[in-house]
Amino acid sequence: MGEAILSDIFTNVLIPATAVVGIAFALLQWVLVSKVRLSPGEADAEGTGKNGYSEYLIDEEEGLNDHNVVVKCAEIQRAISEGASSFLFTEYQYVGIFMAIFAILIFLFLGSVEGFSTKSQPCTYSKDKTCKPALANAIFSTLSFLLGGITSVVSGFLGMKIATYANARTTLEARKGVGKAFIIAFRSGAVMGFLLAANGLLILFISINLFKLYYGDDWEGLFEAITGYGLGGSSMALFGRVGGGIYTKAADVGADLVGKVERNIPEDDPRNPAVIADNVGDNVGDIAGMGSDLFGSYAESSCAALVVASISSFGINHDLTAMLYPLLISSMGIIVCLITTLFATDFFEIKAVKEIEPSLKRQLIISTILMTFGIAIVSWVALPSTFTIFNFGVQKSVKNWELFFCVAIGLWAGLVIGFITEYYTSNAYSPVQDVADSCRTGAATNVIFGLALGYKSVIIPIFAIAVSIFVSFSLAAMYGIAVAALGMLSTIATGLAIDAYGPISDNAGGIAEMAGMSHRIRERTDALDAAGNTTAAIGKGFAIGSAALVSLALFGAFVSRAEISTVDVLTPKVFIGLLVGAMLPYWFSAMTMKSVGSAALKMVEEVRRQFNTIPGLMEGTARPDYTNCVKISTDASIKEMIPPGALVMLTPLVVGTLFGVETLSGVLAGSLVSGVQIAISASNTGGAWDNAKKYIEAGASEHARLLGPKGSDPHKAAVIGDTIGDPLKDTSGPSLNILIKLMAVESLVFAPFFATHGGLLFKLF
Repeated sequence: MGEAILSDIFTNVLIPATAVVGIAFALLQWVLVSKVRLSPGEADAEGTGKNGYSEYLIDEEEGLNDHNVVVKCAEIQRAISEGASSFLFTEYQYVGIFMAIFAILIFLFLGSVEGFSTKSQPCTYSKDKTCKPALANAIFSTLSFLLGGITSVVSGFLGMKIATYANARTTLEARKGVGKAFIIAFRSGAVMGFLLAANGLLILFISINLFKLYYGDDWEGLFEAITGYGLGGSSMALFGRVGGGIYTKAADVGADLVGKVERNIPEDDPRNPAVIADNVGDNVGDIAGMGSDLFGSYAESSCAALVVASISSFGINHDLTAMLYPLLISSMGIIVCLITTLFATDFFEIKAVKEIEPSLKRQLIISTILMTFGIAIVSWVALPSTFTIFNFGVQKSVKNWELFFCVAIGLWAGLVIGFITEYYTSNAYSPVQDVADSCRTGAATNVIFGLALGYKSVIIPIFAIAVSIFVSFSLAAMYGIAVAALGMLSTIATGLAIDAYGPISDNAGGIAEMAGMSHRIRERTDALDAAGNTTAAIGKGFAIGSAALVSLALFGAFVSRAEISTVDVLTPKVFIGLLVGAMLPYWFSAMTMKSVGSAALKMVEEVRRQFNTIPGLMEGTARPDYTNCVKISTDASIKEMIPPGALVMLTPLVVGTLFGVETLSGVLAGSLVSGVQIAISASNTGGAWDNAKKYIEAGASEHARLLGPKGSDPHKAAVIGDTIGDPLKDTSGPSLNILIKLMAVESLVFAPFFATHGGLLFKLF
């Protein structure tokens, strides 16, 4: 079998050290962003830097030293930050109650497996050995669930605070040129990306080592308990994504329908009562929600790999370095992303608008190429030359180079999905231009073209996922699929930096409009925002692709833990589960879409009321009541996020307890297969409609100018399409990837209970 080159001691130092480096790099980026002052009278810090983050203001744009502009930007930034903090604190109060209730459920369900016995029991996979009691598994699974949940909440909250800290600073830097503004927005995104990746890795590593103090050599029990970390991360992400998505889209739809379509005023016009709520929504949905979502994917893929490894030769032989291979991959990812970030902020300077999008795409390509070499190094030094992997009851012999291919294919499949998503959602390519052209004949044809584009965009990503699954399973069984998912997420710091950059730029544009800054400034922030829209779609593609692989790996671990020999779709128990599972994403999407519609209805009525009843509002002499719109979005999203969340969290518990593990395996397979398709098509349809509208507004080509300008009939049709697409791309689509992986990880955590006491209805009849 051979031994790994890397020693256990070095592994125990390397992983936390890399996490600390990631946190330090994030703090360095934050310090550089903070050098842009938001208080009037204070110039930027003295000194010059290549990219201008510390140089004195250069008179490239008039009004650089206009203190009124700085004061306005600071006021708007404070209102957005306060609105976002208020919403998240309210959301976390409800989520905290849920966490407490669900933690009790985990303890009761898992503790009852052996009647809350404190006696050691035979191990699940090695019956000749004794393992820690089921009660210990219940306690430690509950603790890891709480740890995962808290880390997810903190990840989302930190992301939101960083984004609201940076938005006005990006606006002010836009006075000096698009390159300066780009660097501030990107550095801010990097703060979030590195903090999340490093915190997730560090807390998981510390948890494993603390749990090991009790579990000792019982690695099977130890890593089964650690799966609660993934469950906690994803359950918080679900509420963050759904709640934040409802908030942001209710405000966005209300602002667009009344402001743009009915009143014919620009986006982010300060006269629009919903404009602050709209900008708050970008932070609580696209930043806090996405942060929690990708943290959940990272935690689950790591947990799925660790569970399978613990019952393979790594766990049986107590080979710590090979066991922590998933964490070493994530550590390498942090180093690779750190180098990649320097290409955007220090090695290449952006001087023109047309360089923004290529610079962001270059981040993805560079990180993927460097990570491929990084994976090869980790696979060579951390793995024995030959080892065995658990494969549904038998041990499969695997070589270290085969595991390298599993991780690498996941990594490159992520890049393929990202660029296919970009092709279907960027207005630089024909699919979105065709959608924009269809606006000539009204909103109906726009909707038809957009839906067709979304359905078509599913084809290549599904083939990419299918090839990844086939190759990785052939080489290393379910462990191969788990590390392929980890490969897709290995460059999470760069992916999140690019993703967070979009909403920060969007907010910067809104602040520029509200502060009454010049048209040139708004053009620069719009250019930053347009690039961010495309990269946000790429980020959603990554999230959905990784969710499919993570879910399948967790499904495999669940089937093994629940001691199901085969999942036979011809068995009625399995087939009914398959049908119900395939239906769940539709039910969930219906609930989230209706929630956005209901909240948007209230918002539209409120915005209309203010325009009709506040004298001087349209003339700009009176101030709208922004607070009331923020309150409507907050109240609606908190109320509406509970039913979809309950559907996802209760389904595995109800099906597993009443119908048993075979039916539950069918539900998981069905929800995975249909959920991935709906998620990709919904996200891409919404993204295409959004960029078709921006294509017309920008008027950058002869074709676009024929369809424009703003306020023309084709533009109004495009706005309607964009409004319909808002809940698809920012609420239902992104939330579906949490649905498929959350149900799988929840089933895995509760598998001991379902295997022992599940299927009550079938036992009665």
